[in-house]
Amino acid sequence: MLHLRLLAALLFAASAVPAAAAPPTPAANPAPGEIGVTIGPATKLPLPRYVSLKTDRVNLREGPSKDHRTLWVFQRAGLPVEIIAEFETWRRIRDSEGTEGWVLHSLLSGRRTAVVLSRDADKGAPVPLYDRADATSGVVAQLQAGVIGSVKTCDKTWCRLVVSLPQKRGDVDGYMRQDRLWGVYPDEKVE
Repeated sequence: MLHLRLLAALLFAASAVPAAAAPPTPAANPAPGEIGVTIGPATKLPLPRYVSLKTDRVNLREGPSKDHRTLWVFQRAGLPVEIIAEFETWRRIRDSEGTEGWVLHSLLSGRRTAVVLSRDADKGAPVPLYDRADATSGVVAQLQAGVIGSVKTCDKTWCRLVVSLPQKRGDVDGYMRQDRLWGVYPDEKVE
């Protein structure tokens, strides 16, 4: 029986998400039953969707079971990932660099986080975090690409982000343009 389950899991992994296929483009604030939105068979939640890693050690596996080889070990709680497929208690995820694999659902959190993106034209320049959703407002911090923050809200243009910075006491709360973040969709509204 176990062999049949593993075979079914392997067949599902091979056929459900072909390696070269891109996931469907998400709708803004997709809702179950909405036209053009894929619904996850296990959770009945929209696919794809962003979540974050719950712990500092998450094994990314080749397939949806602990019998599959570990491809990578994430070591950063709060790292945003995108769920692109589901199989029973397993979720196929993708990180900001495009790495894909399977993780156990209990290692994921619904807490929304995002990574600050670099642009080739910026050549590593820091990205401003503003005190208001306005590029003419004051800058509360300059963030390097790769910094992770908690997403509080997004209005399809700006996101309110809370970031813990080691050189400051407490958290820094501010606004960043939505297109400078990986962990929220371009026209997504987060409340």
